[in-house]
Amino acid sequence: MGRTAVLKPDSPTGTKRRPPIQSVDRAAALLKAVAAAGHPAGPAELAAACGLNRTTAWRLLSTLELHGLVEREPGSTRFTVGYGTVQLAAAVDSGALVRRARPALERLLGEADETVTLAVPRQFTLEYVDQLDPPPIPNADWRGQRLALHATSGGKAYLAWLTGDERAALLDRPLQRYTDETITDRRRLEEDARQTLARGYAVCVGEYQPYSNGVAAPVLDDRGRPVALVSVWGPEQRIPVSRLGDLGERTIRAASAVQARLG
Repeated sequence: MGRTAVLKPDSPTGTKRRPPIQSVDRAAALLKAVAAAGHPAGPAELAAACGLNRTTAWRLLSTLELHGLVEREPGSTRFTVGYGTVQLAAAVDSGALVRRARPALERLLGEADETVTLAVPRQFTLEYVDQLDPPPIPNADWRGQRLALHATSGGKAYLAWLTGDERAALLDRPLQRYTDETITDRRRLEEDARQTLARGYAVCVGEYQPYSNGVAAPVLDDRGRPVALVSVWGPEQRIPVSRLGDLGERTIRAASAVQARLG
C-alpha cells in the first residue's frame, strides 16, 4: 500500500504535503549544510552532516555548483555558498516571511496588548514588513517605512548580533539625533550591543520618538545571523521602563517561534 500524505497542523498553507522528492530533498539539505558550516567545508564533512554517503554528496554538490548555488575554493574541494544564491535572495519578497511569522506575532499581540511589528534589515536601515495593533485604537501604519538602526529597538537588536567589524561599517557615518535620548556615540552603542546580547533583546527608551518605548529580539538563521526582528512598542504611559523586562522575554519567545517556523 502506498504512503498517504498527512495534513500537518503547522503547514503555513494548511494544504496536504506530498512526500519529498529524495534527490531535491538531499540537495536542499546539502545547500543548507554549506551555509550553516560557517567555513569552506569538504564533501566528507557535508555528507556526514546530512547523513549521506560521500559519492552521493559529491554528485549533488557538483550539480549545485553547476547552477552557481555553491562554489569550490580555488585549488581545493571545499565548498562555500555560491553567488547564485544572491539572485534567489533578491527575488524573495517579504510575503512568505510574514505568513510564517504571523501566528507568533498574533500570540505576542495577545500577551502584550501593544503594537507588534516584524522588520527586516535593508542595507543601512530597517524596514517594517508587518504590523499588528491592539484594538480599538490603530496606530499609524509603519509597514514599508525604513528606520535608523541606531535609534530603534529593532535596529539595535540587529546591530548587536553582527560582528564588531560589521557594526563599525554600518555606523561609520554621521548618526542622526532624533530625540534627546538618541545614542550617537559609537562607544555607547558598542556597550548597548553588549548589554543587548546579554539580555537577549534590545530596548529603546524615547530614542526615535519622544515618549515612545519598545523592545525587540532577533530571528536568527542557521549561522546565528539576524534575518528579521520582532518588536513590541508603544507610548511610555502604557510601556514604562518597568515593563520592558517582561515584554523583552515575551518578544524573545515570539522571535524563537518565528525562527522555528523558518527552519
